[in-house]
Amino acid sequence: MRSLWEILVPTTRNNGKPIHTRFHRVWDSKVRAISGGLTIMPVAKGQWYHHEELFSERMIPVRLLATKDEIDQVIDVTLQHYDDQLAVLAYKISDEIILKFRELK
Repeated sequence: MRSLWEILVPTTRNNGKPIHTRFHRVWDSKVRAISGGLTIMPVAKGQWYHHEELFSERMIPVRLLATKDEIDQVIDVTLQHYDDQLAVLAYKISDEIILKFRELK
């Protein structure tokens, strides 16, 4: 069963250097190959603690329809592609989805 998921993608490397759009586009194509598509949302500001250290980073929320196995693949691809990230967060938004196509005449 496919669900609606969201995954947070970094905008900068751990050394503070920005991640360029062309690098993100490679990840986009890998995710499209797994899930069939994605919706890239506006950048959001994230803050969290890791070992009592506060991290603040701009993140790109990306939504996609995927099965549990597919989102696991997307997470693995994300960890591999953005290889200096300490963690990747993905979460299910909804189990109930409606995807309806227009009938072609």
